[in-house]
Amino acid sequence: MGMTMAEKILASRSGKSVVAPGEYVWAKVDGTGVFGPIPMMEELGIEQVYDTARVYAVDDHFAPSPTVERANAHKALKDFATKYGIENYFEYGRHGILHQVFPEHGYVSPGDLIVSVDSHSTSYGCFNAMGAPIMEELSFVVITGQLWMRVPPSIKFTLAGTLPAYCVGKDVMLKIAADYGTDVAVYKSVEFLGPVAAQLSLGSRFTMSNMGVEIGAKCAIFEADDKTYEFLEGRMKREPQPVSPDPDARYEAEYTVDCTNLEPMVALPHDPSNSHPVAAVESERLRVDQAFLGSCTNARVEDIAVAAKILQGRQVHPDVRMIVTPASSEVWHECARLGYWEVLSAAGAMITNPGCGACPGGHLGLLADQERCISSSNRNFQGRMGSPLAEVCLASPATVAASAIKGYIADPREFM
Repeated sequence: MGMTMAEKILASRSGKSVVAPGEYVWAKVDGTGVFGPIPMMEELGIEQVYDTARVYAVDDHFAPSPTVERANAHKALKDFATKYGIENYFEYGRHGILHQVFPEHGYVSPGDLIVSVDSHSTSYGCFNAMGAPIMEELSFVVITGQLWMRVPPSIKFTLAGTLPAYCVGKDVMLKIAADYGTDVAVYKSVEFLGPVAAQLSLGSRFTMSNMGVEIGAKCAIFEADDKTYEFLEGRMKREPQPVSPDPDARYEAEYTVDCTNLEPMVALPHDPSNSHPVAAVESERLRVDQAFLGSCTNARVEDIAVAAKILQGRQVHPDVRMIVTPASSEVWHECARLGYWEVLSAAGAMITNPGCGACPGGHLGLLADQERCISSSNRNFQGRMGSPLAEVCLASPATVAASAIKGYIADPREFM
């Protein structure tokens, strides 16, 4: 019997010729990220990590520090990185969000197994890697470089048809969440295949892999192609070992999503599955107090480019504050070179430093009671970005920009 992409990666990393769903394996990881000291290492007297080049540390949440408590937490991470000789430590000012920074610096290659405590570690699936979130296992992984895990069953989404020019991966993912729910892939490997998967930009694939966890996925993987290698070429620290599903790979379930007539989508509070075509919502004129373009989901150059194109020569509505937070320093500098910051600033948007920013509700854009935010981020849970009495709506960067102009949730096609 053939194997899926996740099964091939886990077989390779566990020294087996074949693995099957439900089987438990000891798998060697290719890299992992940490956000702070690991008390168990101190308690056990551990003096070294398994590989100083494969443990990555980054300050991205709450950076720069908004409170003394967070400042102490950032200092503790820096002290941990120094003590254990972590070679790849990224302090704010020289980095961005871990999921963007790691591949930019070559820490992800096709066929890799990457694990991290952040739930959106599924992001690395856009590079044909198995990216999986972990929690209590972190200390063991950082010490040994191994992970004991159950091989997940796989499900396949065939993205069929042709994606309209005004839609992106965010719209596809919100459509999937609406049609199949946020529990369709709980502890499953999601594989995105089909003609639209190949049509999508790498950034759109990144968005979809990133939001795989929003439908419960353990990992969410695309095949590698020229777009993958165009980004990774000259960056990778490890030789790629790309995987594709075997023709006789067995899936627990298979779904077909026809993207031909897809429209721009928006997720209303308080769940990504509460998604609807923006055109069906626009007539309600749902007021927007804040427009946030940022997060590990949609804050790359192509995301900021479409917002700049829409806002060129226009103004953010006087009742709206627009915040733009790039995903990394590399993205920041490229947007500066291309003139996007000048366009967005002239339109009335505020440009912040790279990082998670307003997305996790730490700072740089907290919502007040009764406010509504249209956001390019990944979660619209109650209280996610500030007050539990506020509302967060999820949409593509184009829809965020259009809504910032109109002052209410608006269809971006008018501006495209």
